[in-house]
Amino acid sequence: MRSTPLSATWARMQKASGDQVSQLRRCMLFSTLSAVVQGLAFACFYPLLDAVLAAPADWDRAWLWVAALAACTVLDIVFIWIARGFDYAGPIADVTHNLRLVLGRHLRNMPLEALDKKRSGELAAVLAGNVDEVVTPMGMLSSAFLGIVVTPVVAVAATAFVDWRLALAMVSIVPLALPLYYWRRRAAGRGYRAIAKAHARTSAELVEYAQGLAVLRATNQVGKKARRLQAALENLRDVQEREQWCLVWPGVLYSSLVQVGLLVVMALGVWFILSGTLSVAVLAALLVVVVRFSEPLALLFGISPVFDYMEAGLEQVEKLLAVRPLPVADEPEQPSGFEVGFKDVRFRYSGTDEDVLKNVSFTLPEHSLSALVGPSGSGKTTITRLLMRHADPQQGTVRIGGADVRTMDQLELMRHVSVVFQDVYLFDDTILANIRMGRPDADDAAVEAAARAAHCHEFITRLPDGYQTRVGDIGGCLSGGERQRISIARAILKDAPIVILDEPTAALDTESEVAVQKAIDTLVGNRTVIVIAHRLSTIVGADAILVIEDGEVAQKGTHAELLEQPGRYRAMWQAQQCTKDWHLAAVKDAQ
Repeated sequence: MRSTPLSATWARMQKASGDQVSQLRRCMLFSTLSAVVQGLAFACFYPLLDAVLAAPADWDRAWLWVAALAACTVLDIVFIWIARGFDYAGPIADVTHNLRLVLGRHLRNMPLEALDKKRSGELAAVLAGNVDEVVTPMGMLSSAFLGIVVTPVVAVAATAFVDWRLALAMVSIVPLALPLYYWRRRAAGRGYRAIAKAHARTSAELVEYAQGLAVLRATNQVGKKARRLQAALENLRDVQEREQWCLVWPGVLYSSLVQVGLLVVMALGVWFILSGTLSVAVLAALLVVVVRFSEPLALLFGISPVFDYMEAGLEQVEKLLAVRPLPVADEPEQPSGFEVGFKDVRFRYSGTDEDVLKNVSFTLPEHSLSALVGPSGSGKTTITRLLMRHADPQQGTVRIGGADVRTMDQLELMRHVSVVFQDVYLFDDTILANIRMGRPDADDAAVEAAARAAHCHEFITRLPDGYQTRVGDIGGCLSGGERQRISIARAILKDAPIVILDEPTAALDTESEVAVQKAIDTLVGNRTVIVIAHRLSTIVGADAILVIEDGEVAQKGTHAELLEQPGRYRAMWQAQQCTKDWHLAAVKDAQ
C-alpha cells in the first residue's frame, strides 16, 4: 500500500482541524519563520568566522555578525513560542473536542443499519484512540516538519553564496536518501494500517468478552472465548513485531547514507583547502552548518512514521465519516395524524442481494392496535425499523399521518414514536436518569408517576438508593422484568402517539410477564400501537393482525377472521395450542 503524499496529508490535517484551521495555519506560518531564522543564524557563521580568523581579526565586523546571530536567536524563540501555542494550548484540545462532536453528530444521522455492522469495540477505537492518533501529532508535525524541511534549505542557500561546490555536494545527498525515505514511508504506512486493523479487532474482542462474560460462564464457554481473545492479542503482538522489523533496514541504510554523505562533504572541504580554493574559516563554518544540515535529515526519517500513524487514524475516522447519512428534506413535512402506511415498499440491507421486504403495502389506522406475526427472519423487525427510519427503502414509501418519513425532521419523527424492545438497553446511570431519557425536561414527580404507571415504583423504592440506584452496564444489576418495566416507564413518560412493542414479554417468567403486561396496558392507552408478537395468545384482541412471510404480507385480518382462513396464521395458532396441550399433559403425567 502506497503512502499518502505529504500535500494530501496537510490538506486532510487542515480539514480535520475544523474551526481551529486558522490556528493551525498560524502554527505552520510561524514554524516556517522559525526555520528560516534558524537557517539564517547558521549562515551567520560563515562571515563571523571569516572575520575572526582573518589576519588581523576584524572584530567590528565580527561583533556585527554576533549581533545578527543573537537577533536570529531571539526571533526564533518568539516564533517557536507562537507556533507551539497550537500544540500546547487550547486549540489542540478544541480540535479533539470538535472532531469527536463531528463524529457524534454523524453517528446520530447515520443509518442504524450501517452501525449494526460495526462492533462496539471498533467504534470505541475510532472515537477514542483514532481521534487521539489524528490530533495529538498535529501540532508537533506542523512545527517540527516545517523546521526539518526549511532549515536545511536556508542553510544550503547560504552555503551556495560562499561556495557553490560545497552546496552542490550537500544537496546531492538528498536524491540518494529520498528512495530510502519513501521505502520507509511505504513500509510504515502498510504497517500502521495492519496494526490499526489488529488493534480494532482486539478492542472488539475485549468489549465482547467483558459484556458476554455471564453468558460465557453459564454456557461453560469462557475458555473458548478467552482463546479467541488471546488469539487476537497474540495477533496484535505478532503484527506489531513484524511491522517494526520491516522498518529496521530502511532506517539503517538511510542513517548510513546520510553519515557517509556528510563525511564526503567535509572531505571535499579539506581537499579544497589543500588545493588552495577554500579558506580555513569557511571550512570551520561549514562544519557547524553541516551538523545542522544533518540533524533535520535524521529527524525527517524518524518523524515520517508519525505521519503514517496519523494517516492510519485518519483513515479509520474518514471511513466512518464516509458512511452516507440519511438525506434530510429542505422543508420538513408535518404529519396530519398518526395513521401508519406502507406503500409498495421494497427493501434490502446493504451488501446483500436478496430483498427482505417485497412490495409491502398496508395501512394501520390511528388509535388502533395492530400485530405483526410470522416466522423469524420474515421481515417483521425490518418493518418497524423502516417506520423509525433506521434506513430508507429502495422502493415505495413509509408514511405517518400522510407524511413520508423521509421528508420529516428526524428528531420530530422520533418524538412521535416510542419503542419497547425485547432486549432492553439501559445506560450505566441511575434509574431516575434512565426513565427521564423519555422526556429530559420531566421533573422527579413526572418520572415517579411514569414509574407507578409502569408498575415499577414498588420495586424501585425497595432498593437501598431508590431512584438513585445505578443500574450497571446495560442494566445488569436488575432482572429482565425490572429492566423491561423501566423501559416501559420511559415510554410512558415520553407519551408518544405511536408505540412499537417488540415482543416485550417473550423472555420473562410468569410473574414478571404479568407485571409487564399490566404496564403495557397502561402504555397502550389511546395510541397507535404496533406489536411484534410470537405468542399469538397475547394479540387475539388486536384490531388487525398482519402475517409476514418471506418479506410479504401473506394475510391480514382479525384473530377470528384469520382462524377461518387456511394459511400460516391458523397453522401457527394450532401449533402453539398443541404445544400448550403437550405441556399440560406432561405436567399431569409428572404428577
